[in-house]
Amino acid sequence: MDLERIHSPDNPTLKRIRHLLRDGASYRRSDWIWVEGDHLIRAAVERGWSAQTVVWTREALQLWPQGLNLDARHVEVDVTLMRDLSTLETPAKVGALLAFKPVETVQVGVATVVLDRLQDPGNAGSILRSASAMGFRQVLALRGTVALWSPKVVRAGMGAHFHLHVVEQLSAQALAQLQLPLLATSSHQGEWLHQARLPWPCAWLMGHEGQGVHEALMAQAAQTLRIAQPGGEESLNVAAAAAICLHASAISAQASGYN
Repeated sequence: MDLERIHSPDNPTLKRIRHLLRDGASYRRSDWIWVEGDHLIRAAVERGWSAQTVVWTREALQLWPQGLNLDARHVEVDVTLMRDLSTLETPAKVGALLAFKPVETVQVGVATVVLDRLQDPGNAGSILRSASAMGFRQVLALRGTVALWSPKVVRAGMGAHFHLHVVEQLSAQALAQLQLPLLATSSHQGEWLHQARLPWPCAWLMGHEGQGVHEALMAQAAQTLRIAQPGGEESLNVAAAAAICLHASAISAQASGYN
């Protein structure tokens, strides 16, 4: 491996990474995303993503697993510079700039999660992780939703992004392309989730943390469902609700003989 050593924080590559950290949506203009940690890098490379630059600390070079080839520019920085390339209290020891090309086409008939104006990066990333785990292969983000490829969301997704077809900045009208029944949750109306018959494939609507799914979208839902909460809380965190709903769909699909 040809290794370039960077000593200055003013290096153009490091400045580019810091910009991606400061402005979570800047990848839409730069065609690069920044991922931290060996787990995310492996997940991306194994799914065919290309690394443009890999930034190492000396310790990471010693620990990197054999057999995973990274055809990229490789640079080494000290731990102080690496700390400036992370929002983590304990920064990862390796990170990579990956070439990013936005996906713009909605896949028809594919089990889907729709994000309606979610704002919290942790919630968004957790939902993508649950979607991938439960057999949903597409995530659609309506306009006003947090940037899904920002470093915080990617980190919360734990590699799920690279298993999913992710389309952002859609209008609500674009959902008609899915040709699937839309399912939505409500805290006060609809069938009980654990008693309902759920269609497969389907598209689950997950809404804004405070406002929920927009009422115009709710009106389009084929089913509105409630999650039983015997403890008596008014509502669930959207990421928790999504995990429950997507698991219910996966179990229902399995029971019906769908793969």
